[in-house]
Amino acid sequence: MNNRIYVVGMGPGREDMMTAEAVSALSGADVIVGYTLYVSLLSERFADKEILSTPMKQETERCRLCFEEADKGRTVALICSGDAGVYGLASLMLEMGKDHPETEIIVIPGITAAVSGAAVLGAPLNHDFCVISLSDLLTPWEKIEKRLVAAAEGDFAIAIYNPSSHKRKDHLRRACDILLKTIEGERACGYVENIGREGTVAVTCTLNELRDSEVNMFTTVFIGNSGSEIINGKLVTKRGYKIEKDTAICGNN
Repeated sequence: MNNRIYVVGMGPGREDMMTAEAVSALSGADVIVGYTLYVSLLSERFADKEILSTPMKQETERCRLCFEEADKGRTVALICSGDAGVYGLASLMLEMGKDHPETEIIVIPGITAAVSGAAVLGAPLNHDFCVISLSDLLTPWEKIEKRLVAAAEGDFAIAIYNPSSHKRKDHLRRACDILLKTIEGERACGYVENIGREGTVAVTCTLNELRDSEVNMFTTVFIGNSGSEIINGKLVTKRGYKIEKDTAICGNN
């Protein structure tokens, strides 16, 4: 195969939060393709690259553009925020790749928001957890609701992507109402806005408080399991280790 496309998870966009493999792929690419907002986050280090972008909701066209450039013999890097295989374009590229057997597609992992946001809040995903997106653009709300119910009944810690947007401002409230049918209102929760970018905001709260919180599309929400606590301002989901306190030994020596 002479044609090559790297599907690169760029994390939140900062170079120091990209993997060395991701930086190497971007450095070696002839052309970088991505969503308009994401390519604007690339540092001056990649300013010498040809940059091609498409706006939101043109993901298929963006992927098609990658194959067109690869067919010219150019090395292409398609960038996705976070990890390309977590609500990214890795699957779409591989699907479309069936019609381009001459092109090698290499997926390079990145730091997804569930992981980077968890680090900001403390350790909310330190036991079994699931990730659920509240965007019903490609997934029916009925299916999202079933997944929320299953996660609550399974006592998973939950990371929620796409909790709100201009067209679905009430989705987080609706999700919390579903969870509150199974989970107590005092459940430890939190959220992080603008993870790894300027203006990062982290908040810990209860599920009841989360229900009435206003968040945006750049926010990742975390809901603890039944053993989660807020400890010294950090959201902590315990693994189950037994902590033995030191016992002083007194004698008459």
